[in-house]
Amino acid sequence: MQAAGTGIAALAALSIGVPASAVAQPGATPAAAEAATTVTPAGHDFTAALSGKATFTAGSVTVTCTVSTSNGQVPAAPGNHNEAGPVSSSTTPATYSSCTTSMPGVSATVSTSGTWGVAMQNGAPATAGLTIPSGGFVLKTSGLASCTVTAAPTAAATVNGTWTNGAPSTLAFTNAAVPVKVVGGFGCPTSATSSTFNATYQVGDTTDPTSQIIVTG
Repeated sequence: MQAAGTGIAALAALSIGVPASAVAQPGATPAAAEAATTVTPAGHDFTAALSGKATFTAGSVTVTCTVSTSNGQVPAAPGNHNEAGPVSSSTTPATYSSCTTSMPGVSATVSTSGTWGVAMQNGAPATAGLTIPSGGFVLKTSGLASCTVTAAPTAAATVNGTWTNGAPSTLAFTNAAVPVKVVGGFGCPTSATSSTFNATYQVGDTTDPTSQIIVTG
């Protein structure tokens, strides 16, 4: 349950979609922010779709979602290039559905809101920071345990993932920590303050499906 609070994904996340395409502390930026970054094709729309499953884990509890998407747009030139840091853009809130829990008799649903964003940074490896607005991800469980898990409960939080250019390009979050607040009664992990997020998103160019979203210097 508290695991579910990790939501952020996804890519998030992203899907990748955050303002600017899993946690550092709020306001953190991808590593190697001093490197020049270019995202192409400039001005093209993209969709980040979950590949496989997204898991949110806290303690012995895991929430698994099999559907997650987010949409965004690469900034138009010259905004798609930054000589000294990441290229950022706004995205739609990542959505999560078809979610289950590791606890018998407990179901889960996820709702997202607000302006999300993604900041893509060239490097070795390239990275992408998915930003969740304060309270922008809420997971609720029902059944034998009724809990509410809120990600980024007091301030926006950035979740850092690894970007890989390809056909399609991918954004992977591996054991990313997400700040959460858990409220509820018996069975709810109310002492938890963070959750671990794992997910991989495939990022496709929806303006020109024959093109790929690429991060370079």
